[in-house]
Order: sequence, then structure tokens, then C-alpha cells
Amino acid sequence: MHKLRLLIRKIHTPITIMLVPHTRFSARSIRIPFILALAFCAFSCLGLVYTASLTVQAFDYYRMKKQYTAMSRQFNEMESTMASLKQSESQFRKLFSLGSRKEVLSNLPTDDGGSIDVEALKKQITESVESVQEIKSYLAKQHDVFQATPHGWPATGEVSSGFGMREHPLYGGRKFHTGIDITLSKGTPLHATADGVVSFAGRNAGNGNIVVIEHGYGFSSVYAHNSKNLARPGQTVKRGEVIAHSGSTGASTGPHVHYEVWKNGQSVNPKPFIEASN
Repeated sequence: MHKLRLLIRKIHTPITIMLVPHTRFSARSIRIPFILALAFCAFSCLGLVYTASLTVQAFDYYRMKKQYTAMSRQFNEMESTMASLKQSESQFRKLFSLGSRKEVLSNLPTDDGGSIDVEALKKQITESVESVQEIKSYLAKQHDVFQATPHGWPATGEVSSGFGMREHPLYGGRKFHTGIDITLSKGTPLHATADGVVSFAGRNAGNGNIVVIEHGYGFSSVYAHNSKNLARPGQTVKRGEVIAHSGSTGASTGPHVHYEVWKNGQSVNPKPFIEASN
């Protein structure tokens, strides 16, 4: 009990704080209880620790905010780039029907004497599409459905074999003919039937020299058995422009052009497109 009294007395013992100004004013003294001074010191220490903690948190906050801003900017740029790529891919596939083209190239019948030799052309046209920059350039300028729709004859002549089932002129037996054959003199100029960009121009096994033009809006046209191709892959052509000369290259019974029209990757009868110009 005696010790407790001594402790209480010490706690309440006042301490004197002297304020000595370096001026003409006289010194002052302040007497406060020891416990109050101790509490003041304790709270001051706690305040300093809390202030330091807030300072560290503030630095962390601004550092994280800066990192977040940078990451957010990068994310927005990536998102914008991905959206742009997806839009370009969608437009590219829609315009040239590349997705359905692969399916058609795999399913169309192979016919060395009349229809397109699909398996050989598939490999060549894939390699030829290295001219994708020119194709994308054409995509950016695509303007009119009418200009992209085949109209008229690639060259005026007599249709010797129509679209559909027929007796094969070289090998016999009934086979499906995926285009029409137009009999022409060798060297007759062949004209593009719509505006477009050349996706393939080269030799293709039984079909000889061949030119494939992508017109946009799902339309493509094919010109086979040419004596000479004038157009080159990636070249933009206008309707009526000469793209080749007729001939009898490949498996052929005589000078003619094998002409095909594709719509959304499917071979369709060219006759309505020819007659539409009349």
C-alpha cells in the first residue's frame, strides 16, 4: 500500500519546463504533472509513427497509381489493336470469302479436262496470297456492289460447254462442270468481268495458265487454259481490262476459255451474270 502511494505521488509530481527567450523578454516556466508530460510524449510518438505510416502509404499509392495508369494505357492500346485486327480479319474474310474458299477448294470435284484442278490450285493460290498488302489496299477502296458483281463476257464467243453435268470431252463419263467453256481463237484478249484484285496468276496442272480475280462482296471469277497471263498477283483490275489471252494450255480439246463465277465461295452458273449485261 505504501509503494502504491509513492507511485501515485510520483505520477502527480509536477515537472517544470523553462522557456528562455533570446530576447529582452523574461524567462517563463510551465509546471505540468509528470503523467501529463508522459502522455504528451507518448501521443507525440504515436503521431510521428502514424504520420510516417501515412507517408509510406502515400508513396505506395502514387507508385501504384502510376503503374496502374501505365498498365491501363497499355491495355487500352492492346484492346484497340485487337479490335482493329478482328475487324480487319472479319472484313477481309467477308470481302474475299477466304474461310468458305478453303472449304470449297476441298469439296469441289477434280476434273483435269474441264473444271478447275482444285487440289493443285489450292496450294498455288495460298502461296500467291503473299500479295495480301495489295489485297488489303483494294479492300480499303472497295466501294460499289455493282462494280464487284461480274457482268458480261470475258470474250465474245460460242459456249461449247455449259454449267452442270456433262459428258467429259476427253475422258468420257458424266462429270460436273463448274463453269462454262467459250470457244475462241487462240490469242483472243480476255477481259475482267468486274473490278477486283488478282489473287492468283500462274500455271495450274490440267487447267494450264489460269487467272483468279477477287471482286469483293463474295464474288470471284476464274479464267483458265490461257495462252498467256497478263495480270499478276496483287494487281488491281477494272471491268473490261485485258487480263490474259485465250489458248489451249493444260488438258484442252482446242482454244477456249474456261470461265467460272464464285459467289460466297461456291461455284455458280455464270450464264445469268453474262446475260445480265444484255
